[in-house]
Amino acid sequence: MRHAKNKLTAAHVKRTRQPGFHPDGGGLFLQVSIGVDGEPRKSWVLRFRAPDGKKREMGLGALGVVDLNRARIKADAARALVDEGKDPIEHRKRQRAAAATVSQTAVTFKGGAERFLASHAESWKSPIHRQQWENTLRDYVYPVFGDVPIDMVDRDMVLRVIEPIWSKKNETASRVRARIERVLDWAKARGLREGENPAQWRGGLAHVLPARKLVHKVRHHPALAYKEAPAFLEQLRQRRGLGARALEFAILTAVRTSEAREAIWGEIDLDEGVWTVPPARTKTGRENRVPLSLAAMEVLKPLKVARQSDFVFPGQKKGKPLSNNTLLVTLKNMGRRDVTVHGFRSTFRDWAAEQTDFAGEVAEAALAHTIKNKVEAAYRRGDLFDKRRQLFEAWAAYCTSAIKGP
Repeated sequence: MRHAKNKLTAAHVKRTRQPGFHPDGGGLFLQVSIGVDGEPRKSWVLRFRAPDGKKREMGLGALGVVDLNRARIKADAARALVDEGKDPIEHRKRQRAAAATVSQTAVTFKGGAERFLASHAESWKSPIHRQQWENTLRDYVYPVFGDVPIDMVDRDMVLRVIEPIWSKKNETASRVRARIERVLDWAKARGLREGENPAQWRGGLAHVLPARKLVHKVRHHPALAYKEAPAFLEQLRQRRGLGARALEFAILTAVRTSEAREAIWGEIDLDEGVWTVPPARTKTGRENRVPLSLAAMEVLKPLKVARQSDFVFPGQKKGKPLSNNTLLVTLKNMGRRDVTVHGFRSTFRDWAAEQTDFAGEVAEAALAHTIKNKVEAAYRRGDLFDKRRQLFEAWAAYCTSAIKGP
């Protein structure tokens, strides 16, 4: 008959510094030893008689990892194995060996993510887009569960990645969560895991994390007041360098900064005055035909004559476009730290709304914004190209109105 169990209390376990074995009953002991620093070291030991009759001791873990209740649970499990005629120490060895074999052959989350990225190589908008995926997974996810078998990734692991940055870097956290979700969805489709996706938002993390609108504050890009645009363009025209020309072109076309910087000559038809930005380089994933005003084409013509690259605005590194920093330096040298390149899109939009009679949908189309109303989007067939050309000519005339002729 076994001795009475549960003799120890949590308070005693915490306070005691007396070296030796403190019995909890049923063969479970709190072992206390004194380290070289004079501090007690506490761990759990289970003494039992193996099926072959030999007396054995089984370590159940240090107190800092295994508390009193957990130690009792582990001891009960080991005793149950003894009752079945099994040696719990040998049983644990076999389990660990099996787990090690599985971990060596199982697909880890990192391995799955790399296969996912490779399988979607043709779908990325640009190499930069893929690089962003790789960087966020490397910086935030892999350190937490990159080496964990992909079928063992659970919600707690996902939260260990997301929670620390949810409030501080909400935009990044949201993207990281979505990327984890896509990798795990891919793994399920490939038969590498089962069950619900622990990174899904609806019905999942939405019940754990605060809504994005409560922690994410939208920051608008500082923009130039449209009334200052003519004087600014006059000053910009006086500056030399590719950065100034790229900035002028971006302002006159009201495109996104990356679209202007990465423009290539094969996309531009100067005879027709059309710049066709391919889907791979647009935020919406759809082709964008940009009407080029006469002023915009005047920026391009000298560059076409001196062309030395496929890029309209080549960078210093061969085969690379002009860097975004070059445009920012241009603004800095003009003493305009108060505005951003992207902000000129807002300048254009404000001018169109307050100084012209063009319909709002024309201005929105000029900015290549998506139509949020799904019904309206379904019936919108054209791209309002002719009306946008008129709008851009009016914008160019306004922007250059302060520039003195020869």
